[in-house]
Amino acid sequence: MGTTPIIQTTALSKHYGSSSGDTLALNNLSLNIEQGEIFGYLGPNGAGKTTTIRLLLDLIRPTHGTATIFGLDTRTDSVEIHKKVGFLPGELNLWKGRTGAQIVHYLATVRGDADKIKRHANELADQLKLDLTKKFRDYSSGNKRKLGLVLAMMHQPDLLILDEPTSGLDPLMQQTFNEMMRNYRDTGKTVFLSSHVLSEVQSICDRVGILRDGDLKAVETIEKLTHVEFRWVEVKFKDMVNPTLSTQLSRLDGVNHIEHDNNTLRLQLRGDFDPLLRTISGEYIKDLRVHDPTLEEIFLAFYSDDSENVQ
Repeated sequence: MGTTPIIQTTALSKHYGSSSGDTLALNNLSLNIEQGEIFGYLGPNGAGKTTTIRLLLDLIRPTHGTATIFGLDTRTDSVEIHKKVGFLPGELNLWKGRTGAQIVHYLATVRGDADKIKRHANELADQLKLDLTKKFRDYSSGNKRKLGLVLAMMHQPDLLILDEPTSGLDPLMQQTFNEMMRNYRDTGKTVFLSSHVLSEVQSICDRVGILRDGDLKAVETIEKLTHVEFRWVEVKFKDMVNPTLSTQLSRLDGVNHIEHDNNTLRLQLRGDFDPLLRTISGEYIKDLRVHDPTLEEIFLAFYSDDSENVQ
């Protein structure tokens, strides 16, 4: 990765005034995105993800704070920045009566070097199995998303900013998208994508930022974020679960969320296995499995009142 961040924000904030007082959409965001990484920006609707993207692209102005892309100020140098950025908005509204090919042609002409851009657009459309001869109004939501990806990537920008890029894509196309993003990163380019699709982020992102109510709660590598101190333990016994076993286990430090069904016991474990194994040692155990938490479970933990216990 390069030493100069591709995206850098310092105390970037956005407040919206209303009769009932200010609404805080983004609060003092300080964030660095490095060259050659796929950065996932996670959070539910209303967390401030789209506000951040609009601020970066100078579509709205911050209440205070600053942001740079390629070392250029996003407010004073937005035109220059836009030449090197590919953007997919969360809501894509284009000319309904134009075909995909006509829209590509028009925007390629605006970008310059239209023939080269259109050739690459056709290659991208083939990868995504998108028929460019159809009119925009006849596209399904998934195909509109595909066209948006083609338009964002066709001029081979140095930075992609994608707002919920896989919304409406079927699972096979999501896999194609993941492969395209990895290939894009491998050329040394950068991807900043917002998402609430946690499996997508876990599959392709190098780092993740978790946003809640306008506040950045954590920035971690996927590897570190998923290396947490709890795991799920599933024990299958030969006979029905002893009713007193749950009570005994609930007294152990680090054992939580105990449940049982017939001959299977499930629980969350923090810390050492030894106290658990000693407690169940008197039972006939047919199988014991340990599962690391999914990124979704980790993500939800950041939103819980005791999130500090699982980081």
